[in-house]
Amino acid sequence: MKILKWIKNLSLVSLLIASLLITGFVGGIYLYEIKVARPAMSYMGVPEGKDDLKNLVHILRNRAFLVGYSEWLGNPLWVTYKIIPKQYKHIGKRPPFRPDWRSPLPITPEDYTGTHYDRGHMAPNYLIASRYGRAAQKETFLMTNITPQKGRLNRKIWQRLEEVAADYFSKWYPEIWVITGPIFDNHPKRFRTSRVAIPVAFYKIFIRPADAKHPKPEMLAFIMPQSASPKASLMKYVVSVDAVEEATGIDFNAELPDEIENQVEAHSHPQAWHLNKVAKLKNRY
Repeated sequence: MKILKWIKNLSLVSLLIASLLITGFVGGIYLYEIKVARPAMSYMGVPEGKDDLKNLVHILRNRAFLVGYSEWLGNPLWVTYKIIPKQYKHIGKRPPFRPDWRSPLPITPEDYTGTHYDRGHMAPNYLIASRYGRAAQKETFLMTNITPQKGRLNRKIWQRLEEVAADYFSKWYPEIWVITGPIFDNHPKRFRTSRVAIPVAFYKIFIRPADAKHPKPEMLAFIMPQSASPKASLMKYVVSVDAVEEATGIDFNAELPDEIENQVEAHSHPQAWHLNKVAKLKNRY
């Protein structure tokens, strides 16, 4: 009897130790994700929205970009990525769009069929592929990185802005962070056969971190409506980061000291980015 009791007690102790080890392991993974992995993929804090709970937002970490995805709206609300020098000359065949298994109610490519809207990338296909490789490129085709864009916007001036970032800004400046996403009105329209909400506009924020020559970061923000003129100068859509925060309800760069954040988010300085040199390039398509 004593032996059986000893074995039973030993089993309970082993179960307790195993439970503690599993709890510690899971807790360690969670802390790593929150304290190390996500901050490494965003500039001065992961963006936070005042309606994150309402919109059922959860954060998805990919190889080259971070997504704040809304299950309620069927859209990414923000995407962050870092532009580094080009690493790959040949990016291969365009991958297919596919649902994201991490979404409990995944949007599919077919949800966009017959809607007259493009499947618009937020983390750009070409830029991510040419900097981070084929595996990262495939992740830009996950539907959690996709939002409805009118073809005249997606294939014209929005694509031109992405090209300026990939081919010009990245040559002029060694390190650039980007935050981008859609903007919705208070009662967004949705696809007739899907819960996907349709944005009224899109934003993009470029950030050059402070360095030895520049004691403060430099920011350049844009808001482009779905009806943005294809041939317009990019200068027409320059706004402040404050304007983007007001339009989206998202707080960016929260870890910047308040006195610096208030200064750099209040104004965009296109001249500091030499935007005038590339604002009127011809559309590729």
